[in-house]
Amino acid sequence: MKKIVLIALCLLGVQFAKAQVTDSRVITTAVPFLTIAADARAAGMADNGVATSSDVYSQQWNPAKYAFALKEHGLSFSYTPYLTDIANDISLGQVTYYNRFNERSAFAGSLRYFGLGDIELRQNPDDPAVVRSPNELAVDLSYSLKLDEQFSMAIAGRFISSNLKIPESAGGGDASAATTFAFDVAGFYQSEEIAFSDFNGRWRAGFNFQNLGPKLSYDNDPEMSANFLPSTMKLGGGFDFIFDEYNKLGVNLELAKLLVPTPKEVTDRNGDGNINADDQAIVNEEYNDIGWVSGIFKSFGDAPGGFSEELKEVTYSVGAEYSYQDAFMFRLGYFNENELKGARKFFSLGAGFRYTVVKIDVSYLFSASQVRNPLENTLRFSLSFNFGDDWDEY
Repeated sequence: MKKIVLIALCLLGVQFAKAQVTDSRVITTAVPFLTIAADARAAGMADNGVATSSDVYSQQWNPAKYAFALKEHGLSFSYTPYLTDIANDISLGQVTYYNRFNERSAFAGSLRYFGLGDIELRQNPDDPAVVRSPNELAVDLSYSLKLDEQFSMAIAGRFISSNLKIPESAGGGDASAATTFAFDVAGFYQSEEIAFSDFNGRWRAGFNFQNLGPKLSYDNDPEMSANFLPSTMKLGGGFDFIFDEYNKLGVNLELAKLLVPTPKEVTDRNGDGNINADDQAIVNEEYNDIGWVSGIFKSFGDAPGGFSEELKEVTYSVGAEYSYQDAFMFRLGYFNENELKGARKFFSLGAGFRYTVVKIDVSYLFSASQVRNPLENTLRFSLSFNFGDDWDEY
């Protein structure tokens, strides 16, 4: 029973519904809540954030951007309802704080909490319910440093706890959380403002090798103990069209690839001439034996379909943000994932309003795929505060 419930909860916690397509090889990982866009600004640009301009929410996307923050301090609160069509108590929340304490350096911390609601446990239908609340959380710390006037790098550490196990009985049992750690290595480039004939502009670029760390183990069952983290390589670029002191348009492109081995094809491994459950078990055992470090390197060339399949594992998103006087922001974006690798496709809209030190962001998602998106028709909210001394861009 414990194993069945655990599997169900893991599937429920997956960031987006996966396509059930013949011959598809969808890569699944533990703690997929780490890949959900927790802030409404990035969500309004279709989960685009590795190379956008610096903001309070940079911890999840690219902590190196904090070295370019224009305010000394920032604090944010974000809330994302999840699977609202079937439940009203599943949500993702995040709190983030950063401090750019000198011209070259900044540090930041954040707490991400994914609650899967309440589950009632009973031995018999007439027994009083024992309520359990599965949840997952991540605590992050990061440090960013400008290596020169236009380029910075950052490293982030992350403690991860996944408390999805349900005790064997309503009265108790082993239900300890699975824990591990991960780290990010990120970089960010932002050019000086360049004068063109009709407008000024600024180039931006960023990368983040994210969620690198040991696999997550729930129990002693080998089928459940080899869970890769959602290690991801993100690369992005953008350009700001600065039309005048009031109007600015930023456009962004981001590519992402999971640094996780591709599931292997099931072939006749035991030589009996048939492909059956024994062959599947052998393949699963071989996959589980791959270490997280070797898995990162294997992820660039292990797809059974060769290089063409590796390219299918790359997702892309494009986003745009128009701002007026840095007080009103309007955003849109599009995200695409290959049909054989999950089929996530969606459009997003967003808006923001800033008054003195307070900023409010909202976003909304429209699915463009036949696969139902758990965040479809869901409003996401973020509230942030920027205060303290001002920093010059250069």
